[in-house]
Amino acid sequence: MPDRLITLSNISVWLEDGSLILDDVSWSVSAGEHWALLGANGAGKTTLLNVATARRYPSRGNVSILDRTYGQSNMLSLREEIAIVDPQQRMYEWFTVSETVLTGASGTVQPDPAGYTAAQDRQALETIDSLGLADMAGREIGTLSHGERQRVRLARALMSSPKIVVLDEPASGLDLPAREALIRALIDLATAHPALATVIVSHHLEELPPTTTHAALMRNGSLVAAGPVGETLTDQLMSSAFGIDVLVTRDQGRWHARGSASWGSAASESN
Repeated sequence: MPDRLITLSNISVWLEDGSLILDDVSWSVSAGEHWALLGANGAGKTTLLNVATARRYPSRGNVSILDRTYGQSNMLSLREEIAIVDPQQRMYEWFTVSETVLTGASGTVQPDPAGYTAAQDRQALETIDSLGLADMAGREIGTLSHGERQRVRLARALMSSPKIVVLDEPASGLDLPAREALIRALIDLATAHPALATVIVSHHLEELPPTTTHAALMRNGSLVAAGPVGETLTDQLMSSAFGIDVLVTRDQGRWHARGSASWGSAASESN
């Protein structure tokens, strides 16, 4: 059985005014699993991830991350083993791709004045190459497209050799070629690091790589379903999560979803 990396047991989160944000959620992620976390805005995805990545304590329930239990472990040390790829993460535009990726080894915004080891230099170049950025290594960040910058952020995150990588809406704002390049990079990532676990937060099934193994669907602070993608990304469960009639299809490992009611209306108007 794969190593269990994240275990959330009956966790709830509420605010000081009594507002319930997460309601009795249990969820687990194991090594080598690639999760999609899906749900409409306000479903509770961000709060769930904050708890699952050692950035917030639950109001109730038990959490174990990388065999360490909340309340008995150092939260800061836990965070160092979990990489979060944020599309809004700041990168200095005058640094090169190589310089920016290397900052992931030191966990700094700017390159470490002490420099980096030969092994770290090698790791950075190998990571850059694995994500299809080899020909951009010497280019400044300011010359890159939005999609290329996203892959740089991912490469930077991998420099700390994390066991879990969380990607928060990584395809947001990307055009079709950039989205497909990112998905290709995620496919290669899963192949190159078989023990790595990933969690992708998204609103759109079309943004998920075919390497996605599991999905968790949220609505109103609760899990509608969580499990293997073939059992979870169904018409019924997606409809329950998003509150509309949803039709789900899968073609060559890629997922697609559309609202059945709006599709039927549009089709009628076009005839």
